[in-house]
Amino acid sequence: MLQRIQTIYLLLAAGVSAGLIFVFHLWITDTGEKVFATDNNYVYGAFLVSALYSIISIIRYKKRKFQFVLGRLNIILNFILLGFFVYQSLNVSGETAVSEKGIGMLLPIVSIVLLALANKAIKKDEELVKSVDRLR
Repeated sequence: MLQRIQTIYLLLAAGVSAGLIFVFHLWITDTGEKVFATDNNYVYGAFLVSALYSIISIIRYKKRKFQFVLGRLNIILNFILLGFFVYQSLNVSGETAVSEKGIGMLLPIVSIVLLALANKAIKKDEELVKSVDRLR
């Protein structure tokens, strides 16, 4: 059933990972140039893989355990992205590369929250199905 709440959460997570990376910049360099996720191939690829995991999880709605595992993998991927952003902003000495942090660095946090809510709803559905199976 596609009309479940986790589908909405997963669609929002895919929208954050695939759509908002073009809107919000990650940081501004010392020369005043805005750096988007599309400027760094690894970051861009990680955001697109995260969106792809969310879309695959929506499509595979009949396999709730697979959805749950894919959601966990997606959360781990977003934590890796967040760790990269923290490393990038804290490890640079002085004003060499990252002059001002952008709101785009917070996109993995939004995605993690949405994926955690989706996993909670998936787990709730799985428990409901198991309880109905016991009654048979």
